[in-house]
Amino acid sequence: MLKPIATLCLPMVVLAASAFALSACERQQEAMAPEPQSPPVAAVSPTPPQPPQPVVDRAALLEAMSVAASAYAAGQEPAGEGLAGRRFVVRQVFGCGGPAPPRAADAPGDGVGRWSWSQDRKAVQIDLAPADWSGSALIEGGDQSWEAAEGFWLLRPWQLSGGCPAVTADPLASEPARPSPQSAGIAAVFDESSSRLGRRNGRAYTTALRGEDGAPPATTGGYRLVLEGRFTAFASGRAVRCRAASPDQRPVCIAAARVDRVAFEDASGAVLSEWRAG
Repeated sequence: MLKPIATLCLPMVVLAASAFALSACERQQEAMAPEPQSPPVAAVSPTPPQPPQPVVDRAALLEAMSVAASAYAAGQEPAGEGLAGRRFVVRQVFGCGGPAPPRAADAPGDGVGRWSWSQDRKAVQIDLAPADWSGSALIEGGDQSWEAAEGFWLLRPWQLSGGCPAVTADPLASEPARPSPQSAGIAAVFDESSSRLGRRNGRAYTTALRGEDGAPPATTGGYRLVLEGRFTAFASGRAVRCRAASPDQRPVCIAAARVDRVAFEDASGAVLSEWRAG
């Protein structure tokens, strides 16, 4: 016996309704489910600015030269001293031992500061004539663009400070002791295309001092030479180069530099005269 059609369709209706309800429930759960979160991005800390390199002074320069001289004497390649490109301000006292004979106008430059009395002993003449190092073995082959080099010696390189030495001459010595040969200096180098205004070409830096009311100026403590600028590099990439004529001699070391300012100061640090490149 056939069953009524309504009776046959009832399970199908119930099944469809259940499927619809289940689909709606799943859509509701999907809508309520939280969206997937992206992994947290680590915060990038800004790179802290590098502090500027300290200005090189006399002590730092002489220490670098001492290391370079030791490496040269041992036949070793010195480690990079890190001077090329850095600013420097080097101060040193000269004339601690008293006045020197006046410098002849045609005398070649020796790269050493000195002072002398005027004929009436009422004025002090201060001068420094840079040495011509253009043909020196320390400069030759340093850089093909260098056309000239003018030298300044660093007096008493065994003394890191630039003041007058505390050691005095022995009054009982039979003859005066000879000073040690110069062994450390700064070479002001000039390119072929650079301005000629900063070159001395044998001319000395000079200045004259007079005291007040006709009295001679004070000379206690000597005078100071100030050199300012930026180190440059030889072909090796280093700013310092050393040479020696004998294994029993202390190597002579010089630093190549662009010198921007030369000045004379008194013992208190007051500027007496200054010259700037350009």
